Amino acid sequence: MTLDGAAPDARMVIERVGGDRAFRRRLLELGLVPGTQVTLIRVAPMGDPLVFAARGSSLSIRHAEARHVAVAAAEAEDEHG
Repeated sequence: MTLDGAAPDARMVIERVGGDRAFRRRLLELGLVPGTQVTLIRVAPMGDPLVFAARGSSLSIRHAEARHVAVAAAEAEDEHG
């Protein structure tokens, strides 16, 4: 699955960042490396951009760019930890 297919409020974990070099560098500089947990918090009225929460911040990326970020569903935290 890729980030552009994220459901609102679903927690996901980044598996791979693709796309052009400048885009990859920008996300990596923001700390969005494989293993980072992200949550879709808002979609703009026309569907672009998408706003995500990650590492205590929010960031927005274009729908087309989100297609280059492979993600997996984050495992649910158990009630003990």
